[in-house]
Amino acid sequence: MDETPQEITSLVGREVYTNNGVFVGEVEDLKLDLDTQAVTGLAVGQLSRELFEHEARQGQGVIIPYRWVRAVGDVILVADVVERVREPDEEEEVVA
Repeated sequence: MDETPQEITSLVGREVYTNNGVFVGEVEDLKLDLDTQAVTGLAVGQLSRELFEHEARQGQGVIIPYRWVRAVGDVILVADVVERVREPDEEEEVVA
């Protein structure tokens, strides 16, 4: 594995997908812990309406914890936890 350090800004603009290939959104910014000099989260915008209907409609983004990141390459893969977080509540009323 290539251990050459990369600029963290190279993550901005990359598309984010779950392990199952579901589009999550695009990295717009990073959440950093300045004390440890580590990335702690990805600020993701241009969200998938499938996963984040309310936030996408509002033009909002979400922060995905960096511990959910499984791989970084041309795209960023995150754990399928993102999909499970957005499962509808049993109490939600479905309007037909």
